[in-house]
Amino acid sequence: MGSFIKINDTLQLTSAQGFPQELDYEKHKIKPFSADDFKGKIFEFKDKPEVRIYQLPAVRNFLVQNINGKWLYWGLAHIIEVSHDNLKQTTSGKFRIIYIYTPEEMKYAHRLIDRDKKTDFFGVM
Repeated sequence: MGSFIKINDTLQLTSAQGFPQELDYEKHKIKPFSADDFKGKIFEFKDKPEVRIYQLPAVRNFLVQNINGKWLYWGLAHIIEVSHDNLKQTTSGKFRIIYIYTPEEMKYAHRLIDRDKKTDFFGVM
């Protein structure tokens, strides 16, 4: 017998899983958001495949938007609640945004953090 649990430092979400609709890259390029814009707001995510454990506050998790398999690194989040559906093997939870990268930082984040050419939103590697 065994247990398969993924330990993550990255909360990578699609729109269907609950990536915040408020975070729009085109709007961010024109007038950058900051974490203060979302102070006190709690976001929810749902149905992440597999049972996952995330870094606990005060340790950050990277907040990433999955757009058709390409990852756009938005900033940092604290995961404040996690629940697991052991029958469906999914993870859901709640998080707060603690830092949002500037548009310029976003261009370099994947290159510095991830380095997987297949998922690079900007495709510069």
